[in-house]
Amino acid sequence: MHALVVVAHPQPGSFSHRVARQVADGIARAGHTSEIADLAAEGFDPRFTEHDHAVHKDLLPPSPDVLREQQRIDGADALVLVYPVYWWSFPALLKGWIDRVFSNGWAYEEQADTGLVKRLGHLPVHLVAIGGASERTYTRRGYFQAMKTQIDHGIFDYCGARVAASRFLLAGEDVQEQTQLQAAQTLGAAVFSGSGPVAPQTAKVQACA
Repeated sequence: MHALVVVAHPQPGSFSHRVARQVADGIARAGHTSEIADLAAEGFDPRFTEHDHAVHKDLLPPSPDVLREQQRIDGADALVLVYPVYWWSFPALLKGWIDRVFSNGWAYEEQADTGLVKRLGHLPVHLVAIGGASERTYTRRGYFQAMKTQIDHGIFDYCGARVAASRFLLAGEDVQEQTQLQAAQTLGAAVFSGSGPVAPQTAKVQACA
């Protein structure tokens, strides 16, 4: 089995990148393969352009950079997103990747005569969010549920993709970073475990960088 691990952070030495590499290592230790898509290093353009609007309206085919990303996902048996939480959501780079890549005609199809057709029912998605606030803040303010509504339901369920696991690594001084990296490796090893949907879980980290 093969997983596409997408990471969205501009600094290659960031905690987000270290988590992504540990997830990939866990996948390999479980006997599977993976590819890390470093959106910042690869220079993916997240801007939704006039061409993307035409793609949405089924007037033009997707641009080559979007087609490349769609082909990467088509070649994967699971999608893993590793990202820092910015303003209680994806970073703009990852949101723009979703905006452009999960296009009408590929991720879903919406037409007046057929209604909504969800085209990613075969794709399990694993979310690894890295946050700088405490678990208490996320709970008290309702951010866990807000992110679940926006991301799990608003994006992936709309396309039929099942969120098989959603993990939050949150800031805290009482847990060592190495412990969290080991947890990330364990998450990777479980990507193809076939355990089914998992409720969002949290773990504390020292920083969200």
